Amino acid sequence: MNRLSIACCFALVAAGSIPSAADDEPKAKTENKLDFHAFVDVYYAYNPNHPANGRSFIPGTGTTARDANTFGLNLAQIEVSLPADPVGFRIAVGAGTGEEVLHLAEPGGSDAWRHLLLASLTYQTHVGRGLAFEAGIMPAHVGFEAFSSKDNWNYTRSWLGEFSPYYETGLKVSYPFSDHWSGGLYVLNGWQTIGDNNSAQTFGTQVAYGSDKVSASFNTLAGPELANNDSDWRVLGDFVLTVRATPSWSVGASVDVADESRPAGASVSWWGAAAYARFAPEGSRYAAALRAEYFDDPDGGISGTAQSLSEATLTFEYRPVDHLILKVEGRYDRSSEPVFATHPLDAQAQPVLSTNEPLFLVGVVATF
Repeated sequence: MNRLSIACCFALVAAGSIPSAADDEPKAKTENKLDFHAFVDVYYAYNPNHPANGRSFIPGTGTTARDANTFGLNLAQIEVSLPADPVGFRIAVGAGTGEEVLHLAEPGGSDAWRHLLLASLTYQTHVGRGLAFEAGIMPAHVGFEAFSSKDNWNYTRSWLGEFSPYYETGLKVSYPFSDHWSGGLYVLNGWQTIGDNNSAQTFGTQVAYGSDKVSASFNTLAGPELANNDSDWRVLGDFVLTVRATPSWSVGASVDVADESRPAGASVSWWGAAAYARFAPEGSRYAAALRAEYFDDPDGGISGTAQSLSEATLTFEYRPVDHLILKVEGRYDRSSEPVFATHPLDAQAQPVLSTNEPLFLVGVVATF
C-alpha cells in the first residue's frame, strides 16, 4: 500500500467513528458499544554489566526494559475500539521506551509515527461463516508474544519476538472455516513499517486452529524489505503452539525460519526456536513462567552480527488486586560474539562488549 492507500484507511476509520445525524437510533447504539482501555507499564532493571551507554540488549532491540539500572516508563497506552457490527475500528496511542524502539525502522526514523500504535477499520460481512476485512495498522499475525508486556507470560521478550514484526500495515482478509479452523490473507507495506521504504508489497498468510486446550498457527511473510529495493525478497515461516495441559499448567512453543536474498546474488538466513511454560493455579493471584530459546543468525542478516544467541528467563507474577500486575524477572543472555555493552570504555570511548548479559527487573502494570 502506498501513502495514498494509507490515507484512505485512516479516512475510513474516521468516517466509521462519526455518527450520522440522520439516524439517531444507530447513533446511540454505536456510542454504547465504545470500549476504552488504558494501562501504564513501569519498571526497574538492574544490569550487572553496568553498560556505559545505559542500554541493555543489542542496539535496535529492547522493547521492554531497555534502560539499565534506572526506573523507566516502558509503555503508557490508551485505546478506544468499537466492535464490528458490521463496521468497527480500533485506535491505540502510546509513549515510552518500548514505543521508541518499536518505531526505529520506520522510514524517516521513530518520530515519523511517534505515538501511533494501532489504527484499523474492520468490516464484518455475513458471507458464509463471517468473511471479515481489516485495514490499517494492526498487530502482527506472527509470533508467540504480543507488544504489550501485560499480555505475555514473561515481562521481557524473546529474540524471536525482537527480530520479527510486532505490527503491520495493510489489508487483512480472514475467514473461519469451522468452529476450530480459520485462515487469513495479508497485503502489507512491509516488515513492521507504517510508511513504505520501497514500492513493493509484502504478502502474508495464516492457518490457525483453536480449541479449549490447544491453539496453533502457521504464519508466513514474504516480500522485499530492503530500502529502495523491490527485487530481493525476505521470506519468513512462523509456527506457534500453545497447549493448556492442565487447569494450572500451560506450555508453548515458537519456531521461526527466514531467508532473504541480497543484491549481487548473495543471500542470508536465520532461524530460532523458543519453549515456554507457565504455572497459574485456578483462582490464584500468583503465576510463574519459564522461557528458553536459541536464535541462530550465522550471516548477521537480522541482528546485524553473525552470531548465535541463547537466553533463559524466569518470571514470577503477582496480582495483589484487580487491575494491578507485578512481575519479578531474572534473565540471562549469551551470544557467540561480544555484543552486550559493559561499563569500561575502549580507546574510542565506546562501551567494551561482552558475550553475556544478566538482567534482573521488576515490572508493574496498572490497567484501566
